[in-house]
Amino acid sequence: MATQIFSAIFVIIVGVGGCVAYFWGANKLVDLIFPSRGVAGAAAIDNLRRQGLVRPWLFVGPAMIILTIYLIYPVAETLRLSFLDRGGGNFVGFANYEWAFGDREFRNSILNNIVWLAVVPAACTFLGLIIAVLTDKIWWGTIAKSLIFLPLAISFVGASVIWKFIYEYRGEGQTQIGILNAIIQHFGGQPQVWISLPFWNNFFLMVILIWIQTGFAMVILSSALRGIPEETLEAAVIDGANPFQIFWKIMVPQIWGTIAVVWTTITILVLKVFDIVLTMTNGQWNSQVLANLMFDWMFRGGGDFGRGATIAIIIMIAVIPIMVWNIRQANKETGGH
Repeated sequence: MATQIFSAIFVIIVGVGGCVAYFWGANKLVDLIFPSRGVAGAAAIDNLRRQGLVRPWLFVGPAMIILTIYLIYPVAETLRLSFLDRGGGNFVGFANYEWAFGDREFRNSILNNIVWLAVVPAACTFLGLIIAVLTDKIWWGTIAKSLIFLPLAISFVGASVIWKFIYEYRGEGQTQIGILNAIIQHFGGQPQVWISLPFWNNFFLMVILIWIQTGFAMVILSSALRGIPEETLEAAVIDGANPFQIFWKIMVPQIWGTIAVVWTTITILVLKVFDIVLTMTNGQWNSQVLANLMFDWMFRGGGDFGRGATIAIIIMIAVIPIMVWNIRQANKETGGH
């Protein structure tokens, strides 16, 4: 444990220190090559212009190189692998895509993802908005927001482990240590193996992601609510509007763009959900989703690079339109800046 902590601290220091050293050194190098001080007249102006041309590329260049290596290249390589066979040695055309849409488990994964998409973004956005409104006017609102935001700092695997104890089931006659089963047993109900109940287990897994992401939605929407002019709300009160009318007819329309951005951001996350399913059910009991299915085909059972890459490409194609729309919506919110 001590070695791991030391390694983590070392990486943070080296990483952050390296970035600071690079930007400081690059800035000094530009000033040295194109000096603007001690140079008079047109030469100083030319050097300032050259600095303005070179400096952005020095600062953005490393990020572009990293994106090319870790994003663009993997996408191109994954696309190539999707047209190859199991071992990645022979070209098979669109055979992997034909397999995907004809495979029962793949279709079941798509249906599960659709259910996740219908429930999780809506629940996170709605709960985040309600909490943001309710905690905005009370003195302990900041404390409540901090507690609700706290799960966002927990990894998906860590959150899944926490919820495993909530859903835990012990055999008949044994003391139920799972909170949910203990409560049900206390009121005379029958304990269940919740995460093995087909169809319903998907909702029990969704609760974990909702628990994590509601804090994100709350923070963004709370900031948007603070941007609503007080004069508008005061005018509504004077006109006799009740709190529900103010919320639905004034607040929500004025922050609708932010609501849409939050909704689509969580939608993209849901399309890539993997850790929760892997940790809780490993895709068993009809709880499989596309990202976990991709992992199974790529790294398990001997590995099938072609089919795993095909599922990855399908997920990417599903995400791209939502990302484009999200970026455009965000640009509208910021006035194109």
